[in-house]
Amino acid sequence: MSTTTRIITGALASTLLIAGTAQADREDWPQSFTVGTASQGGTYFVYGSGWANLVADQLDISGGGEVTGGPTQNLALVHGGDVAFGLTTMGPAADAVDGKSPLAPGVAMDNVCALFPMYETPFSITTLSDSGITSISEIPDGARIGFGPAASTSDTYFPAILEELGVDFERRNGGWSDLGGQLQDGLLDVVAFAAGIPIPAVSQLEVQTDVNIIEFTEEEQQKVMDKFPVSDFSIPASTYTTLDHDARAVSMWNFAIAGCDLPEDFVYEVTKVTMENNDKMMDVHRSAATTIPENIKYNTVLPFHPGAARWYEENGYEIDPALIKQ
Repeated sequence: MSTTTRIITGALASTLLIAGTAQADREDWPQSFTVGTASQGGTYFVYGSGWANLVADQLDISGGGEVTGGPTQNLALVHGGDVAFGLTTMGPAADAVDGKSPLAPGVAMDNVCALFPMYETPFSITTLSDSGITSISEIPDGARIGFGPAASTSDTYFPAILEELGVDFERRNGGWSDLGGQLQDGLLDVVAFAAGIPIPAVSQLEVQTDVNIIEFTEEEQQKVMDKFPVSDFSIPASTYTTLDHDARAVSMWNFAIAGCDLPEDFVYEVTKVTMENNDKMMDVHRSAATTIPENIKYNTVLPFHPGAARWYEENGYEIDPALIKQ
């Protein structure tokens, strides 16, 4: 056998060994995965479906997003193993861990682990300009307000927020696209959105008609922060063509979640793809500007999946050991 032949044969054997090892490492991986998102027309659906496609392409595995009722339902779906991954907010997550989910009262959802920070969800209010409503205090008694899908973060918290601010209303539910259409058709007076910005349904409305994006006063903002698990937020004027100044609001952090029983190596690779490709995540949705490891500190509720925690720790990001699933 010639020297060249021996080199080629050795290189081929090495390649086959590496490929075989990589294949062996993936033996316990699922053949496909699903990400629980929310209704079409909302940021969760765009973000979650795009993220699923990125992971599927990078890891050469079949995956995609699924329309759901949003954060509260996603916690239940992930806990039950109906979907591998989901998107949620910290308020519903805290309720789920404490056994206070409206979908499963008394059930502490302990098979839900944190993956990575997504973005803050602003609570914002949109009306048609011809409604004459320019502030929260001007929302008339009995106003028909759309709060998003039933049991979503918006539907869970926004009605209580508006009640705290003295608003009397009729409560309506539906997907964001449907509610935007109902607002335009005069079937609703207001839509109270809790979704990442820019909200596709609002951007579409701006193209078709004149809208008002209602901001909180300083007093309203402080009153809501004192009562609910939200923080101060400012919607940048550049978010919508309607805005000519930053709009005062409140917000809640979103995190991607995973079933705690998913293989550690699989979740490690999913986390690696996500955290090391922020430019590609930004292509999915520009709210992913905050989908960075520095923001893992905003999760103080859910245990991190060991696979995710391993990537963070290898890259210099500390996590309290008590907040890692054992």
